[in-house]
Amino acid sequence: MTALFVTATGTDIGKTFVTCGLISHLRQQGRAVDAIKPVVTGFDPTAAAVDASDPALLLAALGRPRTNIPKISPWCFKAPLAPDLAASREGRTLDFAALVDFSRAAMAVAKDVLLIEGIGGIMVPLDARYTVLDWMTALRLRLILVAGSYLGTISHTLSAVDVLMQRNLTIAAIVVSESIGSPVPLDDTAASIARFAAPIPVYALPRLIPDNAEHTVFARLGELV
Repeated sequence: MTALFVTATGTDIGKTFVTCGLISHLRQQGRAVDAIKPVVTGFDPTAAAVDASDPALLLAALGRPRTNIPKISPWCFKAPLAPDLAASREGRTLDFAALVDFSRAAMAVAKDVLLIEGIGGIMVPLDARYTVLDWMTALRLRLILVAGSYLGTISHTLSAVDVLMQRNLTIAAIVVSESIGSPVPLDDTAASIARFAAPIPVYALPRLIPDNAEHTVFARLGELV
């Protein structure tokens, strides 16, 4: 079994887009893929909104019904805030030990490939004490770091790389997911990040992928598993 953790430099960067694309590619290759996104905020449980939620998109990529959302995303909160604040709004807390146990349990039963999608950026608080960084450190999986292509992303991405390396975490790849409206060309941004992040491979991923272009990026990510 191979497991990867998909994290990002911030929120709404493209983690789910990348995870779904990798799921689809691996399934086309005949691989048995599982995926979980244990923590979700901004979750609207109404029928009209559920299909657009991150866990529903993951399940669609897996070819499974949205009724499985509780199985892959047991901690769903309504407020579009960091998990600690979103949970507090509902009089709840996120049990960090239970989150780690849930992730390890998924790793134990996965037959071939497991993708764990985090929430927000690497330092997003999960509760009063722990962040996503602590979650990743507890699991010690190889990481796919998703970054945007917006102005300022180079500093954000290299800062994230530095923090992850200080925890001795392995970054298997950086994916620069195109930010809509960015004044900087996607390829230029990816090339600049690659110069400073070497030897970590850096891939530029257009938001609107032309026919067959997805195979280039996702095939390379697929080689990680």
